[in-house]
Amino acid sequence: MNSRYFIELEDRYGAHNYHPLPVVLEKGEGVFLWDVEGRKYFDFLSAYSAVNQGHCHPKIVSALNQQAQKLTLTSRAFHNNLLGEYEKFMCETFDFDRILPMNTGVEGGETAIKLARKWGYEIKGIPENQAITIFAHGNFWGRTVAAISSSDDPDSFGGFGPYVPNFKSIPYNDLTSLEEEIKNPHVCAFMVEPIQGEAGVVVPDEGYLKGVRELCTKYNVLFIADEVQTGIARTGKLYCCQHEQVKPDLLILGKALGGGVFPVSCVLASEEVMNTLKPGQHGSTFGGNPLACAVAMASINVVLEENLSERSERLGDKFRSHLRNLNLPMVEFVRGKGLLNAIKITPHNGKNFKAYDVCLKMLDNGLLAKQTHEHIIRFAPPLVISDEQLDQALSIIEDSLKSFA
Repeated sequence: MNSRYFIELEDRYGAHNYHPLPVVLEKGEGVFLWDVEGRKYFDFLSAYSAVNQGHCHPKIVSALNQQAQKLTLTSRAFHNNLLGEYEKFMCETFDFDRILPMNTGVEGGETAIKLARKWGYEIKGIPENQAITIFAHGNFWGRTVAAISSSDDPDSFGGFGPYVPNFKSIPYNDLTSLEEEIKNPHVCAFMVEPIQGEAGVVVPDEGYLKGVRELCTKYNVLFIADEVQTGIARTGKLYCCQHEQVKPDLLILGKALGGGVFPVSCVLASEEVMNTLKPGQHGSTFGGNPLACAVAMASINVVLEENLSERSERLGDKFRSHLRNLNLPMVEFVRGKGLLNAIKITPHNGKNFKAYDVCLKMLDNGLLAKQTHEHIIRFAPPLVISDEQLDQALSIIEDSLKSFA
């Protein structure tokens, strides 16, 4: 049963909603993955930043195993002995008053929007059913009906309407446009990624997040930071807004909160916002389950104990500097923050190739990365990567790029 067998099995029985690279993985450890033929690869996607702590980190796997043998799920019909401990841990670590636990990143986004609308009606005084939520062009936070209703990517929203009303979109990294929209007293929130991941690791101007914070405060609008991908040390801080010493009203976390072994997400907020919710108005059977609580606390402790934020910042600088110094005409730009980076591929000398072709070449050379859109490749290795391993990976990336020159 080789790679071809497993790929054909998926093609025959699965929904065709992804277009993965032609590799079938069966083992992971640290920064490495192995396919079913036993070939070893550097992982430079980290499951879209869900594996910041590395594959199968022993402390996280141990927490999972120990809790799995005691209690895994109670639902929220009853209390469990880990939920309160987890909630206290998260609120103190991230400096928020309260937390609402969920499972996936898109659930975190839906939860934040519901909270913002409830706050808008009960606290701000927006007339019933008139609350408006603002998003940025190029946003991506999932593929539920609400998420695609905020999208301007035809692949995401095309053919799935009608869409959720009262969602508006403005240019990213544009404070003037933001102020024009949030002057409207019916606006309850602005939800934005501090760095747009799926759009191609789009980094806003310095001061943008601080400006968002100031405008939201000025017009009594909630600032929702979607840090599902940029959170948990990925960009060189525990969460990305901290680069500008900015605290959002609602912080959405996911992906690496589960350490790559279990789906965990949450929304952190103030007393004023969170206390608008009453029993029965929002929830999840699996949200806050004991297994998730144990895994999430272990995952965050690994980040703190191993100084992964600092490592991400230092090695990210090294990564961008190396690629920029290559001065390859096919690389239009290198951008990012911490170990969330991207390059734009520009075909030249009459050659017709795309980012996907470069990803295939890197796969052949022992490194896994994935394109986003036609010409951008995102690079996001596990944050536990060492200097020596980064040097080896950079050599693979460099050789792969030069093969197209």
